[in-house]
Amino acid sequence: MQAILEVHGVAKRFGAVVAASDINVKVGPGERVGLIGSNGAGKTTFVNMITGYLKPDEGKIRLAGTDITHLTPRAINAFGVARSFQIPQLFGELPVLENMLVALACRDGRSSFLRSGRDSRRVGQADDLLRRFRLLEHRDRRVSELPGGVRKLLDIAMALTVRPKLLLLDEPTSAVAADEKFQMMETIMSALQEDPDTPVLFVEHDMEIIARHATRVIAFYSGRIIADDVPGAVLAQDDVRRYVTGELSVE
Repeated sequence: MQAILEVHGVAKRFGAVVAASDINVKVGPGERVGLIGSNGAGKTTFVNMITGYLKPDEGKIRLAGTDITHLTPRAINAFGVARSFQIPQLFGELPVLENMLVALACRDGRSSFLRSGRDSRRVGQADDLLRRFRLLEHRDRRVSELPGGVRKLLDIAMALTVRPKLLLLDEPTSAVAADEKFQMMETIMSALQEDPDTPVLFVEHDMEIIARHATRVIAFYSGRIIADDVPGAVLAQDDVRRYVTGELSVE
């Protein structure tokens, strides 16, 4: 079976700082891949290169067999890579439904988003995604009135409007109360079950969430991948415990 994402020999430097070194990753249909590592380990650089916000100095990135290494972020999105952000990218003064309609209009290449976007077909598509993420009760509320966790769910729902081949989630549970983040991640993963073949890569710092929801874990340290395996195997490795989870002291 062909990999959806293939990253070959990718490297990125910022002056003397090595942000990524010889990164090689293949991700197949339906995988749920947790990306872990301390701040500055290279996770966000990896995600930014896949989505086109950074261009690698070396290597190639392919999506479904097509080289996307040097495409713009907009072109990569149109080709099938969707992303949510650590800080949700939303229209705060618009209601939830209108945010969804803007995303759907962008997908369809409409220039006058609201005027051309409010038809029964798009409203139905918007409501279906809101249902999947348990957001229908917020449909008519302005985004600025919503709790942070609800905004994050909306951001992910909007990302899915492009029917992606690959979905990237940047710290989906950050800034969410500890007693809410597990239910939130359950909601996200339940919603994604309706697209079972779409692989998901998610950056996460909570190892319990990683253990519960990842089918595979990639651990980064100092711009390198130091482990890539099922969660139990990765989280048990000494290098991961030392440099990522902090369970072993650094010698």
